[in-house]
Amino acid sequence: MPSSRASASGNPLSARPRSRRRKPSQFGGDEEEGERLLSGETSADDAEFGARLDEHDPPETLLPDDSHRLTSSKVSGKDKSRTIPFHPADKIQSKFPANVVRNQKYNVFTFLPLVFYEQFKFFFNLYFLLVALSQFIPALKIGFIVTYIAPLAFVLAVTMGKEAYDDYIRYVRDTEANSQLYGVLDFSPSALASLSSPPSDIESHPHGVSAPTRHIPSSKIRVGDLVILEKNQRVPADMVLLRTSDSSGTCFIRTDQLDGETDWKLRVAVPSCQKLGDDRALLEVEGEVYADAPIKDINTFVGTFSINGSSLPLAPTSSNSSAAHSTNTGTAERTPDDVPLVSIEPLTVENVLWSNTVLAAGRAVGFVIYTGPETRAVMNTSHPGTKVGLLDLEINRLAKILCTVTFALSIVLVALNGFRGLWYVYVFRFLILFSSIIPISLRVNLDMGKTVYGRQIMSDPEIPNTIVRTSTLPEELGRIEYLLSDKTGTLTQNEMEMKKLHMGTVSFGADSMDEIAQALAAAFGAGFKSPPLQTGMTLAGRGGRRDISSRVRDTVLGLALCHNVTPVTNDDGSVTYQASSPDEVAIVQWTQSVGLTLVERDRKSMSIQLPDGHSKLAFEILEIFPFTSESKRMGIILKDSQTGEIMFLQKGADVVMAPIVQRNDWLDEECANMAREGLRTLVMARRKLSIEAYENFRSAYHAASIQLQGRNEAMSAVVARQLEQGLELLGLTGVEDKLQEDVKSTLELLRNAGLKIWMLTGDKIETATVIAISTKLVARNQYIHTVAKLKTADEVRTELEFLQSKPDCCLVIDGSSLQLCLDSFQAEFIEITTKLSAVVACRCSPTQKADVARLIRRFTKKRVCCIGDGGNDVSMIQAADVGVGIVGKEGKQASLAADFSITQFSFLTKLLVWHGRNSYKRSAKLAQFVIHRGLIISIMQAVFSAIFYFAPIALYQGWLMVGYATLYTMAPVFSLVLDRDISEELSLIYPELYKDLTKGRSLSYKTFFQWLMISLYQGGAIMIMSLLLFENEFLNIVAISFTALIFNELIMVALEITTWHLYMFLAEIVTLFIYVISMAFLPEYFDLSFVISARFAWKVALMVAVSSLPLYIIKVIRSRLNPATFTKLS
Repeated sequence: MPSSRASASGNPLSARPRSRRRKPSQFGGDEEEGERLLSGETSADDAEFGARLDEHDPPETLLPDDSHRLTSSKVSGKDKSRTIPFHPADKIQSKFPANVVRNQKYNVFTFLPLVFYEQFKFFFNLYFLLVALSQFIPALKIGFIVTYIAPLAFVLAVTMGKEAYDDYIRYVRDTEANSQLYGVLDFSPSALASLSSPPSDIESHPHGVSAPTRHIPSSKIRVGDLVILEKNQRVPADMVLLRTSDSSGTCFIRTDQLDGETDWKLRVAVPSCQKLGDDRALLEVEGEVYADAPIKDINTFVGTFSINGSSLPLAPTSSNSSAAHSTNTGTAERTPDDVPLVSIEPLTVENVLWSNTVLAAGRAVGFVIYTGPETRAVMNTSHPGTKVGLLDLEINRLAKILCTVTFALSIVLVALNGFRGLWYVYVFRFLILFSSIIPISLRVNLDMGKTVYGRQIMSDPEIPNTIVRTSTLPEELGRIEYLLSDKTGTLTQNEMEMKKLHMGTVSFGADSMDEIAQALAAAFGAGFKSPPLQTGMTLAGRGGRRDISSRVRDTVLGLALCHNVTPVTNDDGSVTYQASSPDEVAIVQWTQSVGLTLVERDRKSMSIQLPDGHSKLAFEILEIFPFTSESKRMGIILKDSQTGEIMFLQKGADVVMAPIVQRNDWLDEECANMAREGLRTLVMARRKLSIEAYENFRSAYHAASIQLQGRNEAMSAVVARQLEQGLELLGLTGVEDKLQEDVKSTLELLRNAGLKIWMLTGDKIETATVIAISTKLVARNQYIHTVAKLKTADEVRTELEFLQSKPDCCLVIDGSSLQLCLDSFQAEFIEITTKLSAVVACRCSPTQKADVARLIRRFTKKRVCCIGDGGNDVSMIQAADVGVGIVGKEGKQASLAADFSITQFSFLTKLLVWHGRNSYKRSAKLAQFVIHRGLIISIMQAVFSAIFYFAPIALYQGWLMVGYATLYTMAPVFSLVLDRDISEELSLIYPELYKDLTKGRSLSYKTFFQWLMISLYQGGAIMIMSLLLFENEFLNIVAISFTALIFNELIMVALEITTWHLYMFLAEIVTLFIYVISMAFLPEYFDLSFVISARFAWKVALMVAVSSLPLYIIKVIRSRLNPATFTKLS
């Protein structure tokens, strides 16, 4: 074979220089070879090797000089897959991105442009920017420039300061992460030279501590580095796990910062590297790692590990030390052509440590494959768009109306003057005079109000540990009309308990588990000499009915063995079970309670303690097939250490297990029965394997596992073809997921508040329906219409027509039917289902959940709130108007991605019905009052200009305008954020009051025009009366009208308050005091001799009475004739 390859390639192997010493050039260390790899050149040998891999059947042994050329060159092209040699050249490493963590939003050059864009994309900010810039034109200058620049500068300074501070915090975190030091095995010439000396100190330094290392910051780590990780250390980059301190070659990692899951994950070292004597030996290895192009999926990885068999310095022992020595000195066994063989081992996600995970125990060495932006953690870091509240959008629309009013008023005044002179300049001067109609202080007040609401929510003792992560959305909590909720962990506790075991002819409930324990004690008693598997299978094969204890033994033993649970000993000596699924932990805890205890588990073996408390069953783990969302099952191949029997155990969802198990005539009915009880079901099955059958499977499975294309599909096909045939059905388990505290009362209250509630879950229809009934999502005696397994558009149309005639029913629909509805009749489906009081969608993918949220928002234009607790809910939460995350068993990923974080579902009641109500009502009142404050002074300016020959001269200039928007009115107006129209108790007793909020009546065009008319009346009244009571000097008009204006605003604030607060009294009194004192320091505006006279006092009093008394009378009459709904209740 070698000779034929030589002639075909035109490059005879015999012509290649051979050396029995280790040569860096064999795996990319040579500079010229590195140049060729990076330039993208290929040889005939490369082409042949690539063709062999394209056939999806790469060999287990390859020639090293050919294998290393495969894909290193792909780095420079669009294909980002890579083959990385051990100790690669600098030119190879430099082609990959730096391992720098960067979460900052801005840099020095982009900070100002981006911040300004975010601010000025809002209309009224842009309007004020234009007004401020106009003051630099002499012809348009009116009053102090500072009165126009200062408010805008204040808003920008506050925003820029906040953004700069937040970005600085991100910078500090990034710097801390980038500067964290890590030990890296040293490939420098001096370090490699030290390897020639015998490692005499290895025994005193376990796990290869004596290996030459250097410490570098995380940001300097490059692809191809061998990084040493210690316990509780963050993984700095994506890396292949080569060695661990555990002799089994396994380690645990914590992934909560990556996927939100709190359970520990088991990772497995590359077997050939784990067998090495110590970490020093890694420096002598000649090998390479192939890694597929970087992708987002953290549950998928395709790669291979190729190693030159002659370069493996094995652990020195008495029996093989001479062999190891001969290997290292180049006298190892060779091929006939004296070419060292390369062994290829498949790499899966179990062999990889993703960045931002944490090594939970022990010590590990990893080979870096992805850095910086190519790591899974960075690729999965999304920056969702900034959410803008409905109230902010409504105010922005009102600002456009006010701008139109301002422009129209300016045109009218200039027109009444006959468009004389430079009329277009006068138009702009009037626009500037009336600019207070759109007050920049509105943004300041609203943002400060949102901050207050957020503090009130987080400091509420009845909803502890609630976190407001998005401070701009508290008002949205009062406008929610659709609530989309996850089921598991949100409505339920995600605390599993085994409740039922069914084995076809016999069923055990929670009250009869002691019978199982007795049956196990009998089965594993004195007669436990015969192999249990053989007896059971033989009887089953003969078609006879086994005795109960034998069947119970086989079923419970299968449950005790078929899982991914690992017992972990804590520091205090206690043992806890770690697994990726709480269902598995619940089942293993149950098997412990009935007598079969999992006591030991590593990558290759498992031990079960029998009911007598002394004897153990030992099993060798040959293969594991983990659970995936696609397969919906997990399996394991075990070898009984005592009898040598090999068996395949598998458990999974009934929909995938029913077609592949024998004698399943009872399965569907019992699954439905358990689902009606709200239990999660798993089907348990097994099959005995002969040694020949297992060897055939192993060979085919390994061949599939080293494919570079379609690997997962090929491996699944081998399992289905060679293992999932003729499975014996052992039993059916029922696990209960307990409901969250107060879920029933919470959902009932929210439904009474007018919310339409959808439950989106990945669970089956039967279980979801039971949970919907038990949680009161479905009202008592409400009709439930189930839609499942729809195949055609005609079936969809029929179902939609029925739903249109039954608007009061609850719809339960499965994921495939939902997708068909969305594909066929999207608009009709959303239109009909959004009118239903409740919808339950089952078997939903995370993408479907997010799509449903977006569609409801788009078609209804209503506010949608999504709540969930797991990583699969993040996309739904981010797609909603308001996302609420629950800190739960599934981790904090949903909580961190949400706008509001709570610790249990029942807190949602107070968050919406009480805090949502207050935030919306207060902001609506505050916004309209600030607009009124600007309108009234603009009306006074318009009246003044109209009377004085339509001249664009400012009525109030300088410090009066500055004080009007700040010292003289700000505190009383802002005190409205403490107002409340009803008590907390009343809002929770009568949730129906929440329905009024969703209609948006607190801030609407109607209320806006009401305030516009109030401002028109009051501004006109004050200004006209000031002119009627005019005395000798213009200064007196300013003093009388401005004082009346201030008093009028203080009275208007008092009239708007429903429930008085101490701060409100203080704000009114202190503001009045400040205004009176300031008169003495502003002689250019106030004639003190006139101000302290009786004439001044009675004129101001008369003007204030005329402007505000009629409004008070109207308010009293309206409260008597048409009282608000809440006043009737209180």
